[in-house]
Amino acid sequence: MVPEIRLWLATEITPIWQATEDWLAENNTAPPFWAFAWPGSVAMARHILDRPDIVAGRRVLDFAAGCGLAAIACVKAGAASVEAAEIDPMAIAAMRLNAAENDIEIDALSGDIVGSACRWDLILCGDVCYEAPMTGHILPWLTCLAHTAEVWIADPGRTYLPPTGLAPFAHYRVPTSLELEDRTERAVALYRLTGQR
Repeated sequence: MVPEIRLWLATEITPIWQATEDWLAENNTAPPFWAFAWPGSVAMARHILDRPDIVAGRRVLDFAAGCGLAAIACVKAGAASVEAAEIDPMAIAAMRLNAAENDIEIDALSGDIVGSACRWDLILCGDVCYEAPMTGHILPWLTCLAHTAEVWIADPGRTYLPPTGLAPFAHYRVPTSLELEDRTERAVALYRLTGQR
């Protein structure tokens, strides 16, 4: 859905996941979420590339950026600055490779930035409500940021998406792999976080 952007991604999902899980036990590293373009990020990138005026001249944060797809789309759309945050050092490396593959640079932020003061105009969160602890950790901070910045959440029907405080503004149907998802297509909604819960 985003042919304008080239990404280094896993071509065989099961082997990389199994290999990483084995390695995890020895090295205390997160699963390879960075090795895939998740439906929420795909929809976010498509929306941005089709409407570059949304990000042009703005300071953008791609939060929990994974492979950096949405961040790359923002740079291509003319954002004034783009930061991409990830807690996984391997994701940071993947983002840098993907940025280089697209002849751009993104400012990769390594570590947990939850609680940081807002210095952005737009915060993008693609596919972040997949676990209760993750959602519980990030949502209060994102809700607070929504008072001073625009916060988007792109969600393909994950279990822990909050039932309130979200205003949908776009919908996409994103093709997926049965190795990665439980269906061949996901309906993804883009929401604006209202700052109220």
